[in-house]
Amino acid sequence: MNTLKSYLESMFAKMPNTPEVRRAKDELWQMMEDKYNELLDEGKNENEAVGTVISEFGNLEELSKELGLEKEFSYQQESTKAEYADEPYFSTQETLSFEEAKQFVDAKIQHGFFIAIGVMFCIFSPVMPIISTSFHWPDAIGVTGMMILICVAVFLFVYSGIMMGKWDYIKNASWMIDYNTAQVLEGEKSRFRSTYAIRQTIGIILCVLCWIPSMIIDESPLGNVAEIENIGAVLLFVFVGIGVMMIVHNNMIMGAYDDLLKLNDKKYVSGNYVKHQKNERYINDTVATIMEVYWPTVTCVYLIWSFLSVDWHITWIIWPVAAIINAVIKTNLTIKE
Repeated sequence: MNTLKSYLESMFAKMPNTPEVRRAKDELWQMMEDKYNELLDEGKNENEAVGTVISEFGNLEELSKELGLEKEFSYQQESTKAEYADEPYFSTQETLSFEEAKQFVDAKIQHGFFIAIGVMFCIFSPVMPIISTSFHWPDAIGVTGMMILICVAVFLFVYSGIMMGKWDYIKNASWMIDYNTAQVLEGEKSRFRSTYAIRQTIGIILCVLCWIPSMIIDESPLGNVAEIENIGAVLLFVFVGIGVMMIVHNNMIMGAYDDLLKLNDKKYVSGNYVKHQKNERYINDTVATIMEVYWPTVTCVYLIWSFLSVDWHITWIIWPVAAIINAVIKTNLTIKE
């Protein structure tokens, strides 16, 4: 039965997403289902029943008159793609294979890991001068260590960006995914959602509570020992670095699934493959660019404000405020499609 359902969806994938087409699809599915069950009752095995149903109902053009879809097919028979590319009855989308989709997800996850590690190394970089100062090493050692971490981060950014460049063609609106691919990706995304929530929560908590080790050390008798006192600062950067790394990688994984699930245009039947998928975009490229660096920017503001004021017991308020601003932007500056 799943084979028949997939075949039916492939038949209608590039048809316009109109009430008439949806009605015709439901009608044809009922016909196929009835015939399939009838053949099974006659003693046919599943493969024979599927083959017979497809041979009888597998040509949508031949059934167009019976299903009331003559108009949709007339454009494809009378014109070229270039002439009728803007017509609502004609889709020029090409189908991305399941193998390509899986490779894209794997590549995007690896890309996200490299970016996340690079961001973490950038945040860790001030730790080297702090350690160098604590142990009275030459300043050159601390600066060199910091620059090495930054250079490694830049290498990861550039390398992963170049490797990910081979998938730029997917951003083109002419691509779509088939029914089976959409179901597999939606299933993987749903299974990842609980992991996403846990990682996101842990990452935010690490950023919010990064000041606690420093406060504990300052209040302890060891707070007057320079070597021990600086451990608090080191742990602060470690907490923030790991927290931001988890958030960035987490969002890149979820983004890999969203990038593919949002390919299918809602104007066509294939846009219904993911029933609860919300296709959203920001009102312009400027807002989209800002939101891409929103949370890393919030983290930087939080650290700068905290270091300058030393009011760690107050500066945490930036996180709930940032969350509210994020929600307001998504509510008012996005377009749902």
